[in-house]
Amino acid sequence: MKIAVVGTGYVGLVSAACFAELGHTVTGVDIDAAKVAMLKSGKSPIYEPGLEELIVKGLKSKLLSFTTDLAATLPHVQVVFSAVATPQGEDHKADLRAVFTVAETVAKFADHDLIFVNKSTVPVGTGEKCEERMSKVLKDRGASLKIPVVSNPEFLREGMAVGDTLMPDRIVVGVNQNDHARKIMEDLYRPITRVGKPMVFMSRESAEIVKYASNAFLATKISFINMLTELCEKTGANIRDIAKGMGLDNRIGPRFLHAGIGYGGSCFPKDVKALMATAKEHGLDFSIVEATDKINAKQRERFFKKILASLPPKSTVAVWGLAFKPKTDDMREAPSLDLIPMLLDAGHGVRAFDPEAMENAKKLLPSGVTFTSSAMEAAEGAHAVLLLTEWDIFRGADMGDLKKVMKGNDLWDGRNVYEPKEVREGGLEYHGIGLR
Repeated sequence: MKIAVVGTGYVGLVSAACFAELGHTVTGVDIDAAKVAMLKSGKSPIYEPGLEELIVKGLKSKLLSFTTDLAATLPHVQVVFSAVATPQGEDHKADLRAVFTVAETVAKFADHDLIFVNKSTVPVGTGEKCEERMSKVLKDRGASLKIPVVSNPEFLREGMAVGDTLMPDRIVVGVNQNDHARKIMEDLYRPITRVGKPMVFMSRESAEIVKYASNAFLATKISFINMLTELCEKTGANIRDIAKGMGLDNRIGPRFLHAGIGYGGSCFPKDVKALMATAKEHGLDFSIVEATDKINAKQRERFFKKILASLPPKSTVAVWGLAFKPKTDDMREAPSLDLIPMLLDAGHGVRAFDPEAMENAKKLLPSGVTFTSSAMEAAEGAHAVLLLTEWDIFRGADMGDLKKVMKGNDLWDGRNVYEPKEVREGGLEYHGIGLR
């Protein structure tokens, strides 16, 4: 099948490369000419394990190409995926301007019937609005083309996006009374459903809600376990034991019960707030979701206040991990973006290391940060080491060696990666979350 994917960010680029891997002919479209040039050369503008290899493979097979010209692409494709950004806008609502621009451009330049698929995370009712806008453009053109709008939300985890695309838990497709669109989507995903992965059809409105509901629920699970960490610290309980005891219940499960400084990234914070905004528009009480957001902010603030209160004046602080999670260079809503400016404003020096995100971090963090080439180099002369991102490279750090290069003794574990006993045996003071 011949398809276009508009937007080459995390979702669009991974989707385009993976569709080509499945044998479809794919054109990735983006308005950023520099990014398109980079992609044509086989280089990925984002770090995602396995992605660049798929891009190179797709280019070599000629199943994958990139362009800035959507209008020129449309005559050659059957399906257009919109995978443009929907950032947080006014009052935490999703900013849909890019989505509507893509829809109107498709309606303006299409010369045959197409399927328009919203891959971006969009609020319920967006598909209907896209159809209305496209109908108006087509009417003004005097064209009688059929361009049904389908919702096909993504469920990708950054750092695991290639696997999540090729071997997903489920494929959700929202189609409203259009057998042709349903058949096209079935054909498109047949390489995946053929190996037993479920494809779930529902109304477009239901599909639009599924993505927000899934992310809000997972965020709630994270905030729930984080809420308990404060009780653990006051009573001497161990949050790891509690999470294990809860997670062994099949009705609950162990995933997303790992306590820490809270969630970040491009999806959970934005989608939780967008769902709250949608509920407010409809006059609904989503107090559970509101509490999830509030607890997440409090968890980060609580940990940071403890760190700042413990540091001697003009300390040197080593920050291990800058990205919001491991296996990505994404800095969106990363804890480091909050904490490092606070440390600098308090008069402390910051030495930082991240295996992938430092180039992005340099564009976002104040100029006073010293970026190093390794974790141990960052820790040299530090009064405290702060772990903010649980990269594997940090998990195996030798505590005795760390103690030797540090000036102070404090290890602040924002992800509960280390065993407190092992840290203390290495001569350091351990500070975790909900652990003693």
